[in-house]
Amino acid sequence: MDRTDHKILEILQQDASLPVSEIAERVNLSQTPCWRRIQKMEKDGIIQRRVAIVDPDKLGLGLTFFVEIESRDHSREWSDQFIAFTTALPQVMDVYRMAGDVDYLLRVVVGSTGEFDKFYQRLIGSVALKNVTSRFAMERIKVSTAYSLLHI
Repeated sequence: MDRTDHKILEILQQDASLPVSEIAERVNLSQTPCWRRIQKMEKDGIIQRRVAIVDPDKLGLGLTFFVEIESRDHSREWSDQFIAFTTALPQVMDVYRMAGDVDYLLRVVVGSTGEFDKFYQRLIGSVALKNVTSRFAMERIKVSTAYSLLHI
């Protein structure tokens, strides 16, 4: 990947609905080479998919909880079961395996504390856990889906 590819990705991360002609103009290419670069990045898995980013508050999903999980069991079988369970839940937006005293960190989005309690009860009943700590966000200050590439 070169600097032109990085510029294309910067543009697509901000607005993937732009026509190729506009993207090509912004990166100083003609349409065909620009389109070929985009297709190659899709084929190579650099561009995984194109999505619409929605406002969770306008959907009634204004509560974000961060759930820290400590497991009792670090076996592959337990991990596979935990990951399969958590990734299948629509309220779980992100799952991270962590270094340090917490094994996993989940970002969970729901519409109410009652919905979170139902989620929480389902989670603690799913697999054996050592400790679960939940915190909710009071305010979303910065949210980004775009990676900065122009400094690379």
